[in-house]
Amino acid sequence: MSIPISRQFGLDLLRAARRPRPTLRFLDNIESRRLSNSCARFSHFQSAFRAASSKAIPKPSSTTRRLRPLPVLAAGGGLLTILFSVLQPITHEPPEDPRDANLPPPSSTSNDNDDDGLPRYRLAEVKEHGPKSENPWVIYEDKVYDITDWVPAHPGGEVILRAAGGSIEPYWNIFSIHKSPYVREILEQYVVGKVHPDDLENGRPLQDHIEDPFESDPVRDSRLKKHTEKPCNAETPGEELAESFLTPNEVFYVRNHMWVPVVEESEAEDHNITVELPDGDIKTYSIKDLKTRFKQHTVTAVLQCSGNRRNDMTRFAKKTNGLQWTVGAISCAKWEGVRLRDVLADAGLSLEDPGEDAQHVQFSGLEAYGASIPISSVLDPFGDVLLAFKMNDAPLPRDHGFPVRVIVPGHVAARCVKWVNKIVVSDEESNTTWQRRDYKCFGPNEVKQDWDKYKAIQVMPITSAITRTRLKPMDERLGDKTGASAQDPVVQIEGYAYSGGGREIQRVDVSLDGGETWDQAQLIDDTKLERGSKSWCWKRWKYETGLSEVAKVSKGESKTTLVVKATDDAYNTQPETHKSIYNLRGNLATAWHRVDFDYASALKGRGKSSN
Repeated sequence: MSIPISRQFGLDLLRAARRPRPTLRFLDNIESRRLSNSCARFSHFQSAFRAASSKAIPKPSSTTRRLRPLPVLAAGGGLLTILFSVLQPITHEPPEDPRDANLPPPSSTSNDNDDDGLPRYRLAEVKEHGPKSENPWVIYEDKVYDITDWVPAHPGGEVILRAAGGSIEPYWNIFSIHKSPYVREILEQYVVGKVHPDDLENGRPLQDHIEDPFESDPVRDSRLKKHTEKPCNAETPGEELAESFLTPNEVFYVRNHMWVPVVEESEAEDHNITVELPDGDIKTYSIKDLKTRFKQHTVTAVLQCSGNRRNDMTRFAKKTNGLQWTVGAISCAKWEGVRLRDVLADAGLSLEDPGEDAQHVQFSGLEAYGASIPISSVLDPFGDVLLAFKMNDAPLPRDHGFPVRVIVPGHVAARCVKWVNKIVVSDEESNTTWQRRDYKCFGPNEVKQDWDKYKAIQVMPITSAITRTRLKPMDERLGDKTGASAQDPVVQIEGYAYSGGGREIQRVDVSLDGGETWDQAQLIDDTKLERGSKSWCWKRWKYETGLSEVAKVSKGESKTTLVVKATDDAYNTQPETHKSIYNLRGNLATAWHRVDFDYASALKGRGKSSN
């Protein structure tokens, strides 16, 4: 290229730039910084997040390796370096970071009282760099950051873009890892300015300009027992658990890790799920495709959080980390959708011989949550793994995955990813924290957790619980077989029993005296409501006896301890104590369930329930 031509090209490029340069901070080492910019940031970000934990996360997934975006970015940086080198003699000004061409001019009163050399931006200016901007910005404390190059490297993927145009703090506060100095150090590399002092209050952006990530969350039923509001985590009350085989959608327990994504009903049919196979082939299916191209199936299945009954472990063993669920982080529903194995077969995966690279199926949701299951669970023709879009004969509620979620019957609910938009068949499990550094069980003595030592929880063990204890109303006593006289009130105990993996509950044992003596509960026959290849549901049970019988075993005391334990068709049964299965995270708290029953108080408030 001749000099006159290069000069003319440079002048044209300068005229095309929308706004002048706000700062000269990129004078030093511009060549070396340009060439290594994207690669270094990506590497630094990944290593920083690993350093924030006790042990590095295993190698990145094959999916990430195939994308290979970094050489393109590096090449782009080199080209821009050459262009700006050519321009330098013409403009008689130092070269700038290529992102600076997109920066708006700083406010006229930018830095009258500060000599840090950073321009000041009004919040309205920052807002222009929202999620759809080519150069998204975020605010952290009082600084403004251009995260254009950070988005591809961020573990949350493009979900970080939700904060673009405003403060990132409400989003980062959801996860403590963001408070790590390593993360702050990474973020500092992307600073482009500060918030104008007129838009600050106590060193932070004005509150009315800070977006609440949970603002668009749905309204929840008042009957739910909430443990946290943002994100919403709420359990089904005992009364509702005892009342029906299928848990009504309104009181189905809610377990959210973040906000609830917004998908408009009018756009739901166009929601896409990308399916990627080990050879790199990608196929996309809309909800409309799933409904029209594949046979639909119905499965009745329990979903249960791994932390269900964690509060029992805390009370009867010692302190545990996590939400202190009682007995209601479990519910049962009828799910309708298409079998995932049918979709994978249509995408090109051989169900008979998927290959050595097909060991796991990874799921990602719109809010960045991710998990995976062994591919054997999907390939099993009796496994009933669904991409579900209906729940109890209605479209999925927003809290439960609208417009589509994964249902993996018999497995921990953490694998049933909601708002799913990506599925990857891989040679390794999901790289997310929820798969590799959570939802695992350690021994009672293992305070320091080696996350690579044990496998992630998949199939759930057997458990049972008492959900309601009451004196049976007289109008319900007609035809009862307890042997109690009309003058002897009937104690009615109700609950659920469940075992994962499709194992059916065979027996429920109840004790009125803390486990000294036992009797068998009546299993309620709900088989007419069950759907699926295996027993994916719970068994509701009840036990009735005269109050006089309870008084006999109480040894003169006014109260006694009721106990329940269950046995499945493989003759698995529950451990007696939580101390024997204690783990710091309080996962799989499946020991005998114990409830104190004060029959003297029950007589005073006759007809009222307790659980």
